[in-house]
Amino acid sequence: MNSMNEANARVAEKDYQSVWDACLAFIKDNLPGRENEKVFDTWFKPIVPVKLDGGTLIIQVPSPFFYEWLEHNYADLLKQAIQLTLGPQGCLQYSIVMDTSIAEQPITTRIPAVGGQSTMNVPRDAPMDIGQGGRVLPNPFVIPGIQKVRINSQLSGSYTLHNFVEGECNQLARAAGYAVAEKPGKTAFNPLMLHGGVGLGKTHLANAIGLKTKELNPELTVLYVTSEQFMQQYMDAGRNGTTSDFVHFYEMVDVLIVDDIQFWANKAGRTQEAFFHIFNTLHQSGKQLIITSDKAPSELQGLETRLTSRLKWGLAAELLPPDVETRMGILRQKLANDGVEMPAEVVEYIAYNINTNVRELEGALISLMAQSSLNHRDITIDLARQMVDKFVKSTNREVTIDYIQKVVCDYFNIPIESIQSRTRKREIVQARQLTMYYAKKLTKSSLAIIGLQCGNKDHATVLHACKTVANLADTDKQFRCWVEDLDKKFKE
Repeated sequence: MNSMNEANARVAEKDYQSVWDACLAFIKDNLPGRENEKVFDTWFKPIVPVKLDGGTLIIQVPSPFFYEWLEHNYADLLKQAIQLTLGPQGCLQYSIVMDTSIAEQPITTRIPAVGGQSTMNVPRDAPMDIGQGGRVLPNPFVIPGIQKVRINSQLSGSYTLHNFVEGECNQLARAAGYAVAEKPGKTAFNPLMLHGGVGLGKTHLANAIGLKTKELNPELTVLYVTSEQFMQQYMDAGRNGTTSDFVHFYEMVDVLIVDDIQFWANKAGRTQEAFFHIFNTLHQSGKQLIITSDKAPSELQGLETRLTSRLKWGLAAELLPPDVETRMGILRQKLANDGVEMPAEVVEYIAYNINTNVRELEGALISLMAQSSLNHRDITIDLARQMVDKFVKSTNREVTIDYIQKVVCDYFNIPIESIQSRTRKREIVQARQLTMYYAKKLTKSSLAIIGLQCGNKDHATVLHACKTVANLADTDKQFRCWVEDLDKKFKE
């Protein structure tokens, strides 16, 4: 009797935090399997000790699903930890966080319980279905069950870094993405925000980073989801009373990719709030976030201020429209993937004339191949010209400096590289001056940009070139013919 009183006195002297810390130390040392550190971080770190009531420790867990998982997988381990710390009569009681739409009071259970089985006052309509091989939550992903099943990453196998053509337009984004794939959550690029216009490869690159992460870190859980999917799942969880499970599911992911976050603008207030808390949890846990948008974080309108501030924490990498070299690389990659051969001059012609985005570039190539196949015609420069003329009429083609260089150099039958060189040969100087003249006349580019792309000249050289062309067109008959011919070519 005296020994029992002494044991109770020792228990009373302990505080609940120190008791739980002792339990965690025992649990961490005795978790089975090679991934015990990850299991510990996922299933035991989120537990919060609440109270020590005599010989009973009360702990709070995030959801009924969390409770069920612990009971199915770690009940014996928890029992050993509690009884080692509090003595043979030690007990554990759960306080489970639930939506008020499910229950007014927290659900509780005790270990040990009658017959060695834990008891729980779960409402009969609570969503606790068990699927084959694991538990299935009310969302399209499979949660690891008793026989651990991998979550479906939803990544597209066709969007890889191997077939993502790198150029100056996307170099920073690709390099940052590779760094993230090597060490997810451990670089300064968290979150990694990929932004740019339509059809510039944001989704491709985000998928490619996810696939590379899985390749280099197969033990990590990677998940790709569109902003619309996320919003719909959150709404469904709200209707089903399973919001806690929804949030906890996302908090278990190691690398979360959310595509096209701009769709939440001016709507989905509660979705934004849920994502804000998920973002914080993942970031604080050293998990990686990759987000895409059509605008930079500072330009996103209609998103909560606190959310946009989080998006600015890491790196915002912009994907720009591809330059002509990158466009040709994209076309060659597409042809190689499809096993199709095409004359180099045709590839070049398409690259110089379709300059809006990658999607329209590939669309033009597919249209050309379809015309050739369906009409039994060889792919020639004439067929490409007919197709592109129709295509660009519907896309309001914008004349670029690259295109102007191509037209001028083709006209004088000189290589484009000569315009970029320092040579002072008369024919090259005149071609360079004409390029500068038409770039100023037909594009919205600044004098500095024109000079940079025409041999790294300054703005004063560009102004001088424009004046020279205007004077020669008035005084030199041959030069005037060149200008008239080039005017016609740019109007075609």
